[in-house]
Amino acid sequence: AQGRKRLGGNGGSVKKVKEKIDMDVYFRLLEPKDKEAFLKFEADWGEEKKIPGAFNRQGKTFGEWLEYENLCHENAPDGLVNAHTYFLFDETGNIVGAANIRHTLNQHLLNFGGHIGYGIAPSHRGKGYGKLQCKLALEKAKDLGLNRVLITCNDNNEASARTIEACGGVFEDKRAEGDGG
Repeated sequence: AQGRKRLGGNGGSVKKVKEKIDMDVYFRLLEPKDKEAFLKFEADWGEEKKIPGAFNRQGKTFGEWLEYENLCHENAPDGLVNAHTYFLFDETGNIVGAANIRHTLNQHLLNFGGHIGYGIAPSHRGKGYGKLQCKLALEKAKDLGLNRVLITCNDNNEASARTIEACGGVFEDKRAEGDGG
């Protein structure tokens, strides 16, 4: 079983982003007008696992998925938790990343998902978007009333671990896939 890093604790407290952002970006929920940008973002992932999984349409049309996504803000289906999925748009209107912010944690998320799951499209990695998106997601979590958050990453994903730590996260522990999840 693969281990996972968990970053949380006091160092993971939500803080307002105070540093200057040098990128002209937008971090927001999707709207019907975003269909083309979303499909381009989705295609950028190719066969790679989509992270966060919340933007995986699982056979739904864009409109059906968007309706389902909006339902999950306050009335998530059984077994899931209420959540918002925000998308990071660059200055040209392309979606470069997505972050799913879960309002609460169930047992699985406590062990392997945390409050925030985020990903940057493969063609946009290494440009600083991950750190920026993580900070913006922490702001949104604070707006949702979350004062402490848990963010996890795969044990072998050093880039994500560095991003989380750069945003104030502290290493908490490692858990194997069978540990209570």
